[in-house]
Amino acid sequence: MFFSPSLALVFLTIVAASPSSLVLHEHRARVPPGFTNKGRVFDGHMLTLRFALASNNIAGLQDKLLSISTPGSRDFRQWLSQDEVNVKEFMAPSSDTINAFNTFASVNGLKPSIISPNGDWLSVTLPVSKANNLFGTAYTNFTHADLPAPIIRTLSISLPAELAGHVQVIHPSTAFTAPIARRAQSPSMPKHKRDATAPADCDTSDPTNNITPACLQSLYNIPATPATHKNNTLLVTGYVEEWAEVDDLQAFLKQFRPDLPSNQTFVTSLLDGGSNPQGPGIAGPEADLDVQYAAGIASGVPLQFLSVGTFLSDFPASVLDTTTFLASAAQLPTVVTTSYGLNEEFWGASLATDSIKSEFPVLPDRKVCDAFAGISARGVSFLFSSGDGGVSGNHDDGVDCGLFVAVFPASCPWVTTVGSTIGFNPEVAVNFTGNVTIQFQFPPHPNFVANSGGFSSIFPTPPYQTTAISNFLKTLPPSFPGNGKFNATNRAYPDLSLQGWNFLINVRGEVGQTAGTSASTPSVAGMVALINDRLISEGKPVLGFLNPFLYGNAGAFNDVVKGHNSGFRCPASSVAFDAGPGWDPVSGLGTPNFPDLLAAALA
Repeated sequence: MFFSPSLALVFLTIVAASPSSLVLHEHRARVPPGFTNKGRVFDGHMLTLRFALASNNIAGLQDKLLSISTPGSRDFRQWLSQDEVNVKEFMAPSSDTINAFNTFASVNGLKPSIISPNGDWLSVTLPVSKANNLFGTAYTNFTHADLPAPIIRTLSISLPAELAGHVQVIHPSTAFTAPIARRAQSPSMPKHKRDATAPADCDTSDPTNNITPACLQSLYNIPATPATHKNNTLLVTGYVEEWAEVDDLQAFLKQFRPDLPSNQTFVTSLLDGGSNPQGPGIAGPEADLDVQYAAGIASGVPLQFLSVGTFLSDFPASVLDTTTFLASAAQLPTVVTTSYGLNEEFWGASLATDSIKSEFPVLPDRKVCDAFAGISARGVSFLFSSGDGGVSGNHDDGVDCGLFVAVFPASCPWVTTVGSTIGFNPEVAVNFTGNVTIQFQFPPHPNFVANSGGFSSIFPTPPYQTTAISNFLKTLPPSFPGNGKFNATNRAYPDLSLQGWNFLINVRGEVGQTAGTSASTPSVAGMVALINDRLISEGKPVLGFLNPFLYGNAGAFNDVVKGHNSGFRCPASSVAFDAGPGWDPVSGLGTPNFPDLLAAALA
């Protein structure tokens, strides 16, 4: 749902912006790899720009979120209402910021619309020639071999001086859209012996074996008892025309969860031209995977599927619109699972390089991350898969190895990021380089699986992670070849892991194998939804933002101490992180033991 009333314009007497009154906002020295400049955009082309206004008190929101999500806090799990998050001291812009933008818009004949319930995102449509003049820029067409159409971007953009400090982001500008990558990950090894066993045919270290919901229930002691509360909803997001088929879900449940009603379905919501057609031969393997394992683990929990945009959509804008859709909702899902993301550099270049400069370096991913914080403060658990490319992120091409590139939204400190494991006794976070068993994957999926994990180049270390990161860094020798390639003072991920190899799914009426963190993540989401069901039964608030709770209960995890995340296409000898005792940027805290997490949640 969007709010699109025109802003009330404040008429003041000032002169229109001129180049002499412009302040450099963002500059990129070069285009990201793979993009080609195809020349200036036609002056008369109508361009829609989104402007992120500075929120009144983001630091206060983050402090509040940490307080209400940290066990032992006086206001633990006293989640905020919609009005408290949207209107009060946190998310809304100040009156000075609103007046500054309204005045600029009035003087320049612009008609902005509010596109977020917080009033911190605005949309303006104007000719390219006018955008170039107002913001001292040159919008240009860029192509990429893996994108179906050119995108309009610029390498430098400025703000009128009167907007400096009030406008944090202009999109599109220097943040480039890249092909979206699913995420997949590796396995890991327990520090203490798990008290659960699983059938031998669940051991995916043997390439002929497979994971099913029954395997996950056995491995992690997940109950099969159906949930009972209908206001405890699990939302699965879908992008780039990945469609979830009801027939495939019901066939999957009939085969792999015969104890559940096989007529289960989900409520579909559409956003930004999204669709979810039903019919033979059109299902999306990613969407089917996400919905089937959310349903297969979260027994009886009501499901929603949100289809956002089309194959041509700008992914950062789609994620932004997802957050505004959720922020606008009076009744939120308790859990949201997402299996998509891009390297941080495509949202706004990494602050760890010299490729981008900004007087006010609030990049699009920072602003979107703030939106996750606002929604999390209302009691929502966001889970994101960590990625498929090892430490090189989506640069895992066999050439640019050991880049230590983070992916977003996985790197946002206000979401929970999930990696993958393989096998058991022990589970291992494995690099699948050179492993011919990769060919057993379901054909529509990418032919690689390797844990992405590491350190953000944008977001600082959150307080809940300080001790875990400090302990991990002590294990790195001074001679570690990756030293200097990552920012050890920043947010690190994943937060936890789960099985992620050889998952059986039903796609287009056929059963096949798939793998990755995008298999692990909806499965973890199902576990969280089941814990929420028990909390509601006990008259307690739901889990909400998970990370302080998870890091405060590390004993509820099976430690994963083996694995190396150099990526699938890069050789295993490439520099990367290794799993080890305690938290690490390959397997996170390890894999969860459901009864221990449930007991901690109920305590």
